[in-house]
Amino acid sequence: MIYLGLILTGIIAGFFNSMAGGGSLLTLPLLIFMGLPPMVANGTNRLAIIVGALSGTYNFKKQGYFELKKSLIYGIPAVIGSVIGSSVAIKISDQLFNRMLGIVMLVMLVIIIFQPHKHIKKFQKENNILGAVLFFFVGIYGGVIQAGVGFLIMTVLTLVTTFKLVKINSIKILVVLIYTIPAFFIFFRSGNVDLVKGLILSIGNGTGALIGSKVQINRGDAIIKVFLIIAVLFMSLKLLGIIRL
Repeated sequence: MIYLGLILTGIIAGFFNSMAGGGSLLTLPLLIFMGLPPMVANGTNRLAIIVGALSGTYNFKKQGYFELKKSLIYGIPAVIGSVIGSSVAIKISDQLFNRMLGIVMLVMLVIIIFQPHKHIKKFQKENNILGAVLFFFVGIYGGVIQAGVGFLIMTVLTLVTTFKLVKINSIKILVVLIYTIPAFFIFFRSGNVDLVKGLILSIGNGTGALIGSKVQINRGDAIIKVFLIIAVLFMSLKLLGIIRL
């Protein structure tokens, strides 16, 4: 039953990650509630993210949405940031991490509801320098927590590129893949990865990413978004100790 729950949650998470972001807002607290130490959950979640990002990138490439050059411009500074962030993360206490994650999830709820990337005014031209600087800090955040990073990337890419949503999503997924691989190995080397749960979660994540990268955002997505908001709110309050069920 636990493994079935991991697969189903992984499918939902992979779908959201390929469409916009937010999948780790479900999978990371779920792993913690299953009894994994918070930092082991943090590292284990990275394996599923890698598989989901590989799946999503492959499908976007098949559909003609593949920006390797742009992804590398932003992915390389994100890698530097993620190495710094993940190196710091493995030293954070479990209690502090749970509180950090609970607060981050509440902040991400606001972002999910108001979607700031849709209201940002683009530059007249692409701004690769600003993008690289911002992605360095995105990488740090991704290295520490990861949850909700897709929304941050969407916001940055909307600001510094002239691409439409589908191409922004394709770049986002490839950048996440690029910087998550070194972060995962930092967690793995420090003993903070449960390979069995990570692989099972990855099955769902890869499946969900493949589905999400094929589906256009429509009215049905709004129903799933309501589920995401309710689930994230509940889990964030539980992490903060406000709900004790």
